Amino acid sequence: MSGGEALFSTEGLDEVEDYIWANDKEGSAGWDTFGYVNEFVQSGNQAFRDNKLEEAITCYSRANNIKAGDPVILGNRSTAYIRISQFLKHRPPTTSEYRPLNGLDPTTHAELALKDAEKLNSIRKDSVKSYILRANALILLEKYDIARDVILSGLQIDPFSNPLRASLQNLERTSASLIGRRETCSNHLHASLQELGEISTSSIERKSHGRPERTDDFDCTLCLKLLYEPITTPCGHSFCRSCLFQSMDRGNKCPLCRTVLFISPRTCAISVTLNNIIQKNFPEEYAERITEHESLTNLGVDLIPLFVMDVVIPCQRFPLHIFEPRYRLMVRRIMEGNHRMGMVMIDSTTGSIADFGCEVEITECEPLPDGRFYLEIESRRRFRIIRSWDQDGYRVAEVDWVKDIPPEGTRERAELQESTNNAAEFAQSWIRRQREAARQDPRRLEKLLNFEAMKPTPQDPERFSFWLATLSNRRPHEKLELLRIRDTRERIKRGLIYLRA
Repeated sequence: MSGGEALFSTEGLDEVEDYIWANDKEGSAGWDTFGYVNEFVQSGNQAFRDNKLEEAITCYSRANNIKAGDPVILGNRSTAYIRISQFLKHRPPTTSEYRPLNGLDPTTHAELALKDAEKLNSIRKDSVKSYILRANALILLEKYDIARDVILSGLQIDPFSNPLRASLQNLERTSASLIGRRETCSNHLHASLQELGEISTSSIERKSHGRPERTDDFDCTLCLKLLYEPITTPCGHSFCRSCLFQSMDRGNKCPLCRTVLFISPRTCAISVTLNNIIQKNFPEEYAERITEHESLTNLGVDLIPLFVMDVVIPCQRFPLHIFEPRYRLMVRRIMEGNHRMGMVMIDSTTGSIADFGCEVEITECEPLPDGRFYLEIESRRRFRIIRSWDQDGYRVAEVDWVKDIPPEGTRERAELQESTNNAAEFAQSWIRRQREAARQDPRRLEKLLNFEAMKPTPQDPERFSFWLATLSNRRPHEKLELLRIRDTRERIKRGLIYLRA
């Protein structure tokens, strides 16, 4: 057994948890909703036990769409992700030659497992299972120091946890060999860089104080600036990480020699030695590159990247498939920042971007093997565009966040709340009738359950008025008009008209 295999323990990962009514301690799910969630979870559990792990993940994800953030669903899905990652990572190369597999790489599965495990840990801080999942995902990602800290934290909760103790013993046993491997790899990398002329005295003239002279040897040949987070490709060329993958959005070849590259942003490591040399010898210019990068990933409070597609109103949840190169770049930057972007449409009356849009948050981001992204989106708040411009192929806008005009007096506020409560009762009865009619149509039923899962409290009339409007399938210009309205009662009135129609 290799060192990587020895580190991994399947103890605690050989079974998944059943979904029972007692799990819903707050009673947030009605009996009907519990029935549908339970059906998906049980189907996923059966698929897991039959070793059909991808099918299990699909079932858990469908359950999560109905009841997001449920600890049982998150734990089971994380376990399935880890099992797939473990299988792929330890699959012999000879087997892959005769039986090739398509799909996500083990690193991506491990990252998805870690994301679910961290959510589970935030919900159940006293759950040893969440620490077991986090530790195993981190080990698969080869983040051994962090995994050790997680294991020790879990042992503080349960000092007699066999899975955690086994993982800790394996980590301690192999730590010395891992350090030796890292030192060997570092020496090889240093020697390779010397051979490539990156740090040899034949290509760099030294000044009297010992620092290398600033030459274009340290420039990225794509952006013509100092290398930032440099990646050295197997063919020996170095580029900024962001520049390389922006280029690879249009083809998987080296930008210089056109060698086919089988690398991805998630699996390709930064050249640590080269990065340290640059950071040590050119600190001022490197600091400028950091600032420049952060300005692209964290735009500020009133600046937002735009995805031009359709009108979205608050309180919606939907999937999104990203395949255009410009939007792949935008999503990568968003995921390094606050996970938020604006969604707008082209106004048919003007032929330009509409003046109002809606901020959405990426709650799930699944990278696909060919560079595309599958996203789960939830819409948050609306905005008015002050001005917009092109940035690296996609639009960025300065926006003004919009709220409804609140009622002035106590009487007006009470009337608005009464209207909201009445609309909530009507909407609930409408959903019940629709669910009864859709019992033989699973897709329509799942869609209704997703609507219900996004329902805000009637104590927030503005958000509720938007949710009410999402129950009916409106045309783009009607949804745009709903964004422009700043009267909550008028929006509730329109929402009821749409439902009754």
